Amino acid sequence: MNKKLYLSEENKMIAGVCGGIAEYFDLDPTLVRLGWVIFSAMGGAGIIAYIIAMFVIPKRD
Repeated sequence: MNKKLYLSEENKMIAGVCGGIAEYFDLDPTLVRLGWVIFSAMGGAGIIAYIIAMFVIPKRD
């Protein structure tokens, strides 16, 4: 099976990054968002990573 990471259209809050990661790993999007917030609170690198991911992860056609 060939899985690819895409921005989510169903589980979208801001850009669909966390929803897309949750769909790829078959996780609850809320858990991914919570992890991202904790990661961001530990120095702010999560905010930069989210902005980069918005432009790097493609949208599903």
